[in-house]
Amino acid sequence: MTATNKQVILKDYVSGFPKESDFDFITTTVELKVPEGSNSVLVKNLYLSCDPYMRIRMGKPDPSTAALSQAYTPGQPIQGYVVSRVIESGHPDYKKGDLLWGMVAWEEYSVITPTPNVHFKIQHTDVPLSYYTGLLGMPGMTAYAGFYEVCSPKKGETVYVSAASGAVGQLVGQFAKMLGCYVVGSAGSKEKVDLLKTKFGFDDAFNYKEEPDLTAALKRCFPNGIDIYFENVGGKMLDAVLVNMNPHGRIAVCGMISQYNLENQEGVHNLSNIIYKRIRIQGFLVFDFYDKYSKFLEFVLPHIREGKITYVEDVVDGLEKAPEALIGLFHGKNVGKQVVVIARE
Repeated sequence: MTATNKQVILKDYVSGFPKESDFDFITTTVELKVPEGSNSVLVKNLYLSCDPYMRIRMGKPDPSTAALSQAYTPGQPIQGYVVSRVIESGHPDYKKGDLLWGMVAWEEYSVITPTPNVHFKIQHTDVPLSYYTGLLGMPGMTAYAGFYEVCSPKKGETVYVSAASGAVGQLVGQFAKMLGCYVVGSAGSKEKVDLLKTKFGFDDAFNYKEEPDLTAALKRCFPNGIDIYFENVGGKMLDAVLVNMNPHGRIAVCGMISQYNLENQEGVHNLSNIIYKRIRIQGFLVFDFYDKYSKFLEFVLPHIREGKITYVEDVVDGLEKAPEALIGLFHGKNVGKQVVVIARE
């Protein structure tokens, strides 16, 4: 038995800001069975996640650049984090009807071989399935690992989060508030700033687009300095943060979305502060922490069920809308976690 299978294809390597013309939306066919004797599973894809890191993988491969070592292949479906339902299984750990999330192609049906720390069986279905693209998936784990494991936070510290209304930032701020920290976030619109203060519980927030002097804006928000910076932006924002960091401050470098579409990335000028203030800056990848995923679920699920964590999603319907939704991330169009619904069953 076969079925039509719509796919999102990357036409060629991308330079500058991605455009919808960089993608093809095609229809192929797929056999609705797994190869005889294999340990693969056939899945129907339900929800897919749009994430900033995907822009990096659209660039031309460069072995000298770690970020480009996993570049997408032109002419093939792009891959991302997807929530899927098992249609048929040759794998001993999965049966028909099981749900999973993990790295899967942007298409309606996929044949995958479940791999530890790449694919995760979904055990808890009393929460929205779409949460496994965000709050209970890679972005949630990123916020948890970056804040608790990398930043080593303490009650009463001051915390600054850039891109704070996004999939990761909105959680970092809430985790920090739960610990008893003073939290300020920045975002790129009045709507997002209001969301940070009224829905996510940030102590303060500002629109970076309306601040002619970012150093002064941070000094206003943190008159006694910043202890922890959760970095999602890079560039001029990082420069301004370094001036405002406290001695022995920590910076968890999660992303630098302001730099991903630039041919020549911006330099950072206030680096001497790292020496004199003994600042620890640490980049991290969520993959290094997936062994703690079960611990993360034990921590976060009770808070979700008790209504202590709020999560905002920006949802669009239809696989054909996925390229537009992904591109929108780099223009600040999304409000909250960007999710694309392929099928709601």
